[in-house]
Amino acid sequence: MFFYLNGSAQNALIGTVNSEETNSPLEQVSVYLPQLEKGTVTKNNGEFRLTNLPAGSYKIVASFMGYRTFSATILLTEGTTTLNIILSPSAIEMEEVIVSTPFHKLQRENVMKVEQASVESLRKMGAITLADGITNIAGVENVSTGIGIGKPVIRGLSSNRVLVYTQGIRLENQQFGDEHGLGISAAGIESVEVIKGPASLLYGSDALGGVLYLNPEQFAIMNSTEGDINFNYFTNTHGINANAGLKTSGEKFKFLVRGAYTSHADYKSGNDVRVTNSRFREYDLKTAVGYQSGKFKTELRYNLNSSDLGIPEEIGVQNLGRTPLLPYQEINNHIISSKNDWFFNKSSLKITLGYIYNQRKEFEEEEDPTAPSESLTELEPALDMDLSTFSYNIQYNIPNIGRWHFIAGIQGMNQTNKNSGEEVLIPDAKTADIGVLATSHVHFEKSDIQLGLRFDNRSIKGEETGVLGEEGYIAQLDRNFNSFNAALGYRVDLLANLIGRINLASGFRAPNLAELTSNGVHEGTNRFEIGNPNLNNENNFQTDIALEYNSKHIEVFANGFYNVISDYIFIEPNGEFVGPNPVYNYIQQDANLYGGEIGFHFHPHPLDWLHIQSSFESVTGRLDNDDYLPLIPANKLSNTLRIEFGTRKKWLTNGYTFVTLNSIFDQNKVATFETPTEGYNLLNLGLGLNLKLFKQDIGLEVTAVNILNEDYISHLSRLKVDDISNIGRNIRMGLSIPL
Repeated sequence: MFFYLNGSAQNALIGTVNSEETNSPLEQVSVYLPQLEKGTVTKNNGEFRLTNLPAGSYKIVASFMGYRTFSATILLTEGTTTLNIILSPSAIEMEEVIVSTPFHKLQRENVMKVEQASVESLRKMGAITLADGITNIAGVENVSTGIGIGKPVIRGLSSNRVLVYTQGIRLENQQFGDEHGLGISAAGIESVEVIKGPASLLYGSDALGGVLYLNPEQFAIMNSTEGDINFNYFTNTHGINANAGLKTSGEKFKFLVRGAYTSHADYKSGNDVRVTNSRFREYDLKTAVGYQSGKFKTELRYNLNSSDLGIPEEIGVQNLGRTPLLPYQEINNHIISSKNDWFFNKSSLKITLGYIYNQRKEFEEEEDPTAPSESLTELEPALDMDLSTFSYNIQYNIPNIGRWHFIAGIQGMNQTNKNSGEEVLIPDAKTADIGVLATSHVHFEKSDIQLGLRFDNRSIKGEETGVLGEEGYIAQLDRNFNSFNAALGYRVDLLANLIGRINLASGFRAPNLAELTSNGVHEGTNRFEIGNPNLNNENNFQTDIALEYNSKHIEVFANGFYNVISDYIFIEPNGEFVGPNPVYNYIQQDANLYGGEIGFHFHPHPLDWLHIQSSFESVTGRLDNDDYLPLIPANKLSNTLRIEFGTRKKWLTNGYTFVTLNSIFDQNKVATFETPTEGYNLLNLGLGLNLKLFKQDIGLEVTAVNILNEDYISHLSRLKVDDISNIGRNIRMGLSIPL
């Protein structure tokens, strides 16, 4: 099949891109075919050319700063197809194609409301880590343990209720633990997409609360080579972050590689006290190779992420050491993905395969602090868990059956967990998933409908661990979970610039091994956890309503949701203690979450260089007995004033400056075992310039976060129970050099 398809199509797309306002050609416009993942840029006469294309119907996108993104579906025929594109001016930022949903729509065209942000824009806001950066997206927060460990919270739901995708495959790295972070470096990640709501139709179990979809760095455009070096310094932690990448693409073969290193000392809070053992360091390598010819496209990606993470517990030594103290985690992630596409005249087939090997070691403090300490390299881990996951995703795509776009697929994974340490947090176990789905998009002149149905089955088999009747005993486990889920969405152009959306979707989550089997002290959380092997599926049904107004100089949005969850799993203390550790039980009860986000973006005419942005987000979570859910983020108001300026001198090409005030309100709607959290305000400043020195482009950035050095504690900080504050003033200085 490979050789037949390889030799069966050598088609081309040529054309021009012109400005509607001046009727003149536009240079350096990006012209991209998202389904084929193939693109180019226009020449100085506005012309573009893409070759070696398969015949068929495909989405094409043309984008350029200062113009409204062009999107259309074109029919590529045998031979050469010609397309002339006209772009209309707009002060609105360029739109991107949404990758996390399978229909290759722009943000404004998508039926499901999906938030998208580039990692570059999150970095400019002063983010230290990727988990920290996503909190700049409305409706997304972060459960943190210091600055090195964080996991996403989408509209009040976190842990296994939010599924993370990277390199096109689900990320499996023992993410059930409260103190387990993402395990992914921002280096080599191009953008982040957030589905805020049930996405079980597309992704199965664990997508009950939403999806964080990480888009990897794209290959260079055809027949080009690019490279860059980036360096960041953080004043608060004396932290450094450096990465360098190189990528090259020919007519058929593509290659890229990027390496990164990060090191931070203990952070200093707003009261000028360093939080002992909040230090961490990380090594990251990402590489990929691709091949594309005619009707066949394939790419193979590999990511190695190795990190040492201190687990802060108290205020102790005050120094700038970078080697983690006890307790700390040592984590290694190996992520391999293979994405393969075959394009036929009226359909396509995508097969995505993934393998993840996650090794997690946890080193604990010695029971006798006066005993001689061994070096960290000689310590034996208390916890030593290896998780191997093989995943597959097969989708058959029929884009044109009248107004219908139809996709059918099968997804699944096989997972093995093994313990080698002296302690067992979760037992040796095997998990098997399989899901079958069908989804369709129906396009009308001014509206779109998206609907689908899916069935999933998950099997979990855990081995007996320990001695019956003794602490730490875990009984044998053999459970099966299954669920039908459906989604229905409607998008309509209410007025020329006003879009309305309503989405109804169900989701489910099978309980994880920790919830089912725990029976012992979880050192990372300092509590004795008792699981429940009889837990049921969590099931939810969410209603989303969204309005979005976009004109040349103003954007306004309003999103509301109501989420009903049956058999919500949570953990709460039972009032007992085992030694110094309180006992927590996993229990279930029906729950409801509701809230939303509103905001606007204003760039007044003729001051298109001035941007005024504001957003407000709120979520409330309650159990059926009217108690509040734990770890629900406080209401948040964000206001930003940003100025962008173009070429001023030959040596100054463009730049920006901004000031942001984030106001986090009091959180008094807390669970029975939580305490209220006082509100606070964080003032952030930023400046960036692109310079040309000695014919070399250089990017300079300075971002000051919490410039007033506010002393505060986030309600979503795991260190709140120890009265340990979040990070104080932190200034990031960045240098970027394209090669």
